[in-house]
Amino acid sequence: MTTAARWARAEWGRLYDAVRAGLAERRAGAVAMTLGAVCLTAVLHVAQQWPAGMRGVRDLGAVRAEDPLWLALLRTPLSLFVPAPDLPVWGALVQVLLVFGIAEICLGRWRTLAVAYAATLAGTLYARVGIALCPGHPLGLPASDARVVDTGPSAAVVGLAVVVALRHGARVTAGAVALAMVAEVLAKENLAGREHLAAIAAVLVLYALCGAGRRYAPPRTRRRHTPCAARQRPRSSGAGSGLPPSQSSSARRGRAQRRSWR
Repeated sequence: MTTAARWARAEWGRLYDAVRAGLAERRAGAVAMTLGAVCLTAVLHVAQQWPAGMRGVRDLGAVRAEDPLWLALLRTPLSLFVPAPDLPVWGALVQVLLVFGIAEICLGRWRTLAVAYAATLAGTLYARVGIALCPGHPLGLPASDARVVDTGPSAAVVGLAVVVALRHGARVTAGAVALAMVAEVLAKENLAGREHLAAIAAVLVLYALCGAGRRYAPPRTRRRHTPCAARQRPRSSGAGSGLPPSQSSSARRGRAQRRSWR
């Protein structure tokens, strides 16, 4: 095995084993939520191609910092799947399929949705805080960003990629994702890049609170603990003698004691 192969096995071996075991056990059912998310993203993209559809998607799933907070919170769940209209939709579909799919297999359906929502919500809330801080602050944003629509599924994709990589020991991959987002901000100062960094910070906090310190175990290899009652169940009096309890108890009594009962 070459050095590159050994490094790849050390970096992605646990993740590969988890994905392979999940697909072998449940097949398409392991990524049912992901397939639905891909279909929803595609439908929303098609709807945005017509003026009426664009207005509907914006009213239901477009989040801006200038919107009232209650309205932004109502729109945030759907905004996870609204692709940016000025970017190729195939990129968003591939990201959702790969990252959401791997996360659904490794983390489970509801944890995947929870991490994705937390990452997207962190970016949405950061935009409000950054605009309030003004551009002079290191975390500040220009007031014009208040009218910019949030990142859509990309913040969720970035957050899920970091969590899955850390959970399965691919720390170099997690660091590479974070560095790529930093490079994006340095190369092109925009709201999307800042929201990606906010999403990474949020999921790192979640990971530290909920997932750090848990040792990895391959799927279906965790030890199944026997209930205490089953482990401490008293053995019957006839166990090991091959006789019913009543006869085995008589067999253990002495010959003289059995004669005295006659």
